[in-house]
Amino acid sequence: MNASDLILIARKIGITIATAESCTGGMVAAALTEIAGSSAVFDRGFVTYSNAAKMDMLGVKAATLDAYGAVSEEVAHEMAEGALGHSNAQLAVSITGIAGPGGSQHKPEGRVCFGLARSGHPTMTETVEFGALGRANVRAAARDHALDLLGQALTTV
Repeated sequence: MNASDLILIARKIGITIATAESCTGGMVAAALTEIAGSSAVFDRGFVTYSNAAKMDMLGVKAATLDAYGAVSEEVAHEMAEGALGHSNAQLAVSITGIAGPGGSQHKPEGRVCFGLARSGHPTMTETVEFGALGRANVRAAARDHALDLLGQALTTV
């Protein structure tokens, strides 16, 4: 879903959004705030590129990072819930992944984990394997997927 439609739907149903981004470095927040009138529904964005930032700003547990690594659904889950808990939003999306270049056999380039937290609903997570598309393309694909997740959440009220 495009950012303009997201803003319109969120405004219509009275939902405020927050983002927690790692590998996208604020691209979802930028896409949303590019839209005039987004201040009515966009509360804040957290860019938590380092593990320390994930812990300090979002409350991600060191034990979770140690056990699963930053690129995991477990961390995406805690990031999304942290964004919800550290904001005035009712809906939050999180992104953590390996944009590349590089990666490993266990965590390849293009693997991105997403979290979606919404007040009164269970937090959902998923992993998408975008593949080795190149850094810019993985980041853009992750941004677009996060916007789609927000759109799905807003249209299934």
